[in-house]
Amino acid sequence: MPTTKRDYYEILGIAKSATEDEIKRAYRGLAMKHHPDRVEAAHKKEAEEKFKEISEAYAVLSDKEKRSVYDQYGHRGFDQRYSTEDIFRNADFSSIFEDLGFGGSVFEDLFGAAMGGGGRTRRGGQRGADLEYELSLTFEEAAKGVTKHITIPRRELCPECRGEGGERTTCSTCQGAGQIRQSAGFMVIARTCPRCGGAGSQLKKACPKCRGEGRQEVERKIEVSVPAGVESGMRLRLGGEGEAGVRGRGDLYVLMHVTPHPVFARSGSDLVLEYPVNIAQAALGAELDLPTMNGKVSMKVPPGTQSGTVFRVRGKGLPDVRHGRAGDLLVRVVVETPTNLSGAQRRLVEDLGRQLGDEAHPARRSLLGKIQQLWKK
Repeated sequence: MPTTKRDYYEILGIAKSATEDEIKRAYRGLAMKHHPDRVEAAHKKEAEEKFKEISEAYAVLSDKEKRSVYDQYGHRGFDQRYSTEDIFRNADFSSIFEDLGFGGSVFEDLFGAAMGGGGRTRRGGQRGADLEYELSLTFEEAAKGVTKHITIPRRELCPECRGEGGERTTCSTCQGAGQIRQSAGFMVIARTCPRCGGAGSQLKKACPKCRGEGRQEVERKIEVSVPAGVESGMRLRLGGEGEAGVRGRGDLYVLMHVTPHPVFARSGSDLVLEYPVNIAQAALGAELDLPTMNGKVSMKVPPGTQSGTVFRVRGKGLPDVRHGRAGDLLVRVVVETPTNLSGAQRRLVEDLGRQLGDEAHPARRSLLGKIQQLWKK
């Protein structure tokens, strides 16, 4: 069974209302305590696991966008949107480590794969770039889910040279490591090799097919399974469908654009319907036939319904994209005042108004009473 992740705030020992400075201060203290270079060899493995845990928590909570997603959806929803590479991408550790006097080698050994660096590098030792595609959906497609086939341009490894760019030779400066390491006391500081730029090798003879680039522009057809209940602004991550790199492909993010519906508005997984009724229906009650995304349903409007009253029809909304449960249909009843009355209709309304008086309008009677009290003062 998979291990349940601890809460990021609990890991750093801070409140959910913590400021950026408080998050950074908490991580600095924990990093000083658990850095693998500062513990005895017998406890090094334990320290490495703890150090990875607190660093992941800091990488998420120090980023406003990632923190917002985590606060809203928790680990389950967050992990569906962000890969390990996403979590550590652009995280600011260097300034903290410089202040504490740590070298980068241990951090790169623990997180190198996630951050696209560290360890023994190869040419272009980077993960491929992420791509974004904007996908337009009808309201019905978003409501029910749909499979779309899209075509995206992306760069892939050259099949001729397999991404190497041609014939290569080992870098004489770093001996293929891609880094120059220097010792400073108990610390080991690693710097990118200035000769090969971290590639570990140098191009000797360029590939004639890609001219030394190692990658080529192609178009690929990709199948996208859109889950039911998506809405505009949501992003669907397709792992490994981005551009190619020596350390693996990037991801493809599909951004959803849903066209408005001519009848329904939307509030999360709820559908909102504004339904006009006439005075007689509001006063005497009525049974209305309402549209839904799956046929029609009936709803009774009780006598004396006021304009603006909202009725809830359970389970007739849209599926929630996270757990699949259907939202509700919210029906806002609007009493429509008649216009373009004929002479006979006008006389009937006038007669009705005289007969109703204020007794049939308690809200109006209450307001007029309060006004009269104001005038007496």
